[in-house]
Amino acid sequence: MKSTIPDTGVPIALPTGNGGDRQEASLHGEILLRLRDYVVEGNIPDGARVPERQLCEMLGISRTPLREALKVLAAEGLIELLPNRGARVRQLSQRDLEELFDVMAGLESLAGRLACEAITDAEITGIEQLHYEMYGHYLHRDMHGYFQINQRIHESIVAAARNEALKTAYGNFAGRIRRIRYSANFARKRQRWGEAMREHEAILDALRRRAGSELSDILFLHLRNKRTAAIEHLTEPQGDAPASP
Repeated sequence: MKSTIPDTGVPIALPTGNGGDRQEASLHGEILLRLRDYVVEGNIPDGARVPERQLCEMLGISRTPLREALKVLAAEGLIELLPNRGARVRQLSQRDLEELFDVMAGLESLAGRLACEAITDAEITGIEQLHYEMYGHYLHRDMHGYFQINQRIHESIVAAARNEALKTAYGNFAGRIRRIRYSANFARKRQRWGEAMREHEAILDALRRRAGSELSDILFLHLRNKRTAAIEHLTEPQGDAPASP
């Protein structure tokens, strides 16, 4: 299949409406979403303390909701809670990355094979729509939008596998590498972003044909390539690291 992908590629306000519990849940979800994005996108260095006062000012919230959100990020593996000393961004070694990405490659490979046995036409159509939305973000060099949709595509394939044990295992590992999975797109030794987009075209093509063995292999290689790019980015001199596209 010939690829069409080119090589280059405020304070939180309370929501309106009735229901205090629903408003509180919505506000908590928005705080969590913005805080997760802030950490994933590398605004706090690996291993650095989480600046709670600065984040409270940025988000327009008090310490209590911030700390509740930090507990969720700790459970996801993005940060570490320090007894009586706040929190810091979890720092992964090269060996950590190699092992985590290999596990994720195995999980996504299995998910692809199982998904092709159980996925519905409607689910394939939904993933197609996400793919083209992601492609639009890629063309506009919008890494934030691209990454959000990218994660939804991978999660949709896992969900289509209809295996709760697999889904739980995937969720447990996904948060731990979300930050480095994002930054891997900036690896300079290869044009990883364009490469990843072309791999997603192959993923969609195999999914449409319900080619389980082929999709399994593509997803495994996709995660292996991401692992290589992540390690390259990790070992790049910090001064050479590019800004966002």
